Amino acid sequence: MDPNDNIKNAANHLANERTLLAWVRTGIGIMAFGFVVVKFSFFIREISLVLGKSVPLPQYGYSAPIGMLLVAAGALCLLLSMFRYHRVAKQIDKGAYHYSPALLFVIVTFVFLAGVALIIYLVKTT
Repeated sequence: MDPNDNIKNAANHLANERTLLAWVRTGIGIMAFGFVVVKFSFFIREISLVLGKSVPLPQYGYSAPIGMLLVAAGALCLLLSMFRYHRVAKQIDKGAYHYSPALLFVIVTFVFLAGVALIIYLVKTT
């Protein structure tokens, strides 16, 4: 085995780890955004109490389910990225990497649908 192969293999594994860390940051960001969405209606209620004003709030409350779905999507992103990391690491060791955009497609689709749901929610509440 050529010593340069080990260097190339190490570089590929390090790139795989950087990709995993990018997915971890993405998952954390999605979960944080979901948390903010859930807590936003509570924040509005608290501010209205502090200011002594009665702010009419919608009774149907879509923000909590949408926020919880975003938190779940972030957690799912973390889990799927870990599976992807291990699969790619095995492929690198075998020398046969196969690109799969499945994780990208799932996360982008879910976040897009959550965005559409938030737009609908904002339109109905304003």
